[in-house]
Amino acid sequence: MPNRPIRREKLYINGEWIKASEYSNLLSPYDQELLAEIPLASVTEVTKAIEAAHGSREILRKMPAHERGAILERIANLIEEKFEVAAKIIALEAAKPIKTARLEVQRTIQTYKFAAEEAKRIHGETIPIDAAPGGENKIAFTIREPIGVVAAITPFNFPMNLVAHKVGPAIAVGNPVVLKPASQTPLSSFFLAQICEHAGLPNGGLNIVTGKGSTVGDVLVKSDLVKKITFTGSPAVGRSIRDKAGLKKVTLELGSNSAVILDKNVPLDKIIPRCVMGAFSYQGQVCISLQRIYVHEEVYEKFVDLFITETKKLKIGNPLNEDTDLSALISPDEITRVQALIHESVEQGATVALGGDNEDTILKPTILLNVPNTSRVSCQEVFAPVVVINKIASMEEAYRLVNESEFGLQAGIYTESIHTALNAAEQLHVGGVIINDIPTFRVDHMPYGGVKNSGMGREGVKYAIEEMTEMKLVVFNRD
Repeated sequence: MPNRPIRREKLYINGEWIKASEYSNLLSPYDQELLAEIPLASVTEVTKAIEAAHGSREILRKMPAHERGAILERIANLIEEKFEVAAKIIALEAAKPIKTARLEVQRTIQTYKFAAEEAKRIHGETIPIDAAPGGENKIAFTIREPIGVVAAITPFNFPMNLVAHKVGPAIAVGNPVVLKPASQTPLSSFFLAQICEHAGLPNGGLNIVTGKGSTVGDVLVKSDLVKKITFTGSPAVGRSIRDKAGLKKVTLELGSNSAVILDKNVPLDKIIPRCVMGAFSYQGQVCISLQRIYVHEEVYEKFVDLFITETKKLKIGNPLNEDTDLSALISPDEITRVQALIHESVEQGATVALGGDNEDTILKPTILLNVPNTSRVSCQEVFAPVVVINKIASMEEAYRLVNESEFGLQAGIYTESIHTALNAAEQLHVGGVIINDIPTFRVDHMPYGGVKNSGMGREGVKYAIEEMTEMKLVVFNRD
């Protein structure tokens, strides 16, 4: 690797770049080289960030919708101007292959554009108050108002777009944000702060504090000035946040072990590349990564053969190389964790059809067959390039197996039968059913979220806005 300039980053509070008293080293997941020195915010600095956000809330609250929309448009345009810079930041800090990083930047731009549009569509409704006795000569309507300071805690896997899904809707409403990005991927957020400065976001509208979750996260969750917490991450941390948050509004996007079902008589040649992408895109470190595939017994053997052949075409290597499909896991410890899960599944009767070994920091794409539904590689979130392919005798068996999970984010089904598709939509206990596509499908304006241990609340710009507002009823007595 060529020598990289090492930057000592700063906290971003109330429009100012602030030095911290402590720093940690940010290493490249791919080659473990030093990328930057990252500030570790203290309790005092996190508190200052919250106070700065709280102090800006009236400015944002009173800002006309068209001005908030214009700021978001400028954010989108400025990111587009620095498109390759943004993609390289993601590739370096997250080891996301550069072509996949570019897709994330494209989606990030779209998310801010959606937020800009939705800023001008926040509205209430009229209530037919005279439908009840005593409501005569009265007019009633609702309005949606900004909730106040939003604490956004984001994961490493989409360091630019999942931040956009929290920051964009908050600005659209007029809520100031205190953002804690993932420890491994803070550079994308510092880049966003620079963009927001040039876009004209008022001081205090966005504050960025990096550091330990036990310090930064706890202050954010417990602060009385914070009115809304939006978190994407592990179920254990999500439950802890919910328990500590009191009466704050909370949106949690947590774990998943998403599945797809393949009926008989479906066009495998069209489906195979899509399923391989869903299983191994960004090393399987995607919230709705395709982890489980249930294939009808009539097409199972053919599907497995084609899937293995297609997977072998994937190129592993440096995330900055244009032809790389799959690179390093987010940390070396992840390889140890995942290989232990693979070994455990083999002891329980599974077969490793491909992969399972690693090349330095890269875990090779791994295909497991005949995995018990109780095995951890099936029933827990693996978050790695590992996919389970199992045989099913009927759609009803597949529905049962998909639902035998503590998670329920999204599921997919491929079928030529409209009746089967409608039955799946009804019987699968998940937040989203994707028919004739993989569960990894997402566009940034659709409602997105899960049931069970996959979380609570919904993202997708319009739906996140609803979660970040409070409804107020106004009744006007004309007598």
